[in-house]
Amino acid sequence: MNDTFSNNKQIGIVSTFSELVTTDFKEEKNALCWYRNLEGDFAAIVDKLQLKENITEVYPKDLVALQLSEQGTIAREIILNDIQLLADFGASPSLNLLKCYERDAEFDFISTDVYSFHVDRSPIATDTFLCTYHGAASDIIGNEQAVQKILIPEIREKLKALHSGPSGEFKSFLEENYFDLHYLAQPNITPTNLGLGHLWRLAVDHPKQQVPPCIHRAPIEKDGEYRLLLIC
Repeated sequence: MNDTFSNNKQIGIVSTFSELVTTDFKEEKNALCWYRNLEGDFAAIVDKLQLKENITEVYPKDLVALQLSEQGTIAREIILNDIQLLADFGASPSLNLLKCYERDAEFDFISTDVYSFHVDRSPIATDTFLCTYHGAASDIIGNEQAVQKILIPEIREKLKALHSGPSGEFKSFLEENYFDLHYLAQPNITPTNLGLGHLWRLAVDHPKQQVPPCIHRAPIEKDGEYRLLLIC
C-alpha cells in the first residue's frame, strides 16, 4: 500500500469496485482509490495503437483487434473489464490515447485548461472516474491547499475589466467561462500523484454533493510517451 495515499486524509482506500462506487465521501475525504498492482504489459497496447489526433478515443473493438503477447493480453482484459464495470454501473467510460490536451493561451493571467488545478462540475449527481494505465498520471491536492483563482484580487480585477455586462451578471460570467472552477496551489505544496493502475473516484461539484469537489490537474506529458487513460 502506498503510504502517501493511506496517510492522506483526503483519500479513502477501497479494495473492490463495489466499495469504490458505494462508499460515501465525507468530511475532507473527496477522493476514493481502488488500490491495485496490475499485471500485464500496458506499454504493448500503447505501442500497437495509432494516434489519429492529440486525443484518440480507443473503443473495445479496437483493443480486441490487437495482436498482443501474453502480458499484453492480460493488460487488455483488465482494461476491458474496467470498461464493463463502469458501463454496468451506468457510467460512460472513455479510453483515450493521449499525446496532449489543448492548451488555453487566451489570457496571460488565468488558465482554464486541464493542466491547471480545477474541479469538475455537473448539474446532476455524478462523480469523475479515472485510471491511468500508461504514461504520466494526474495530481490532486486538498481543498485547504489551494485558493480559487477568482478570489485572488489581481486576477479578479482583470476578470472584472474583461466582463462587459452589468455587475449583477459577473457571477454568471465567471461560471459560463469556467473561471470559477480553477485553483492556484498554495506555495510549497506537494501534490499527490494518482499513480498507475489505480481506479479513482473524485468528488464533483453538483447540487447534492456533501463534500468539497476534488481539485485535480492533468500531468505534463513525458516527451515521446503517450498516456493511456480511462475516464468518465
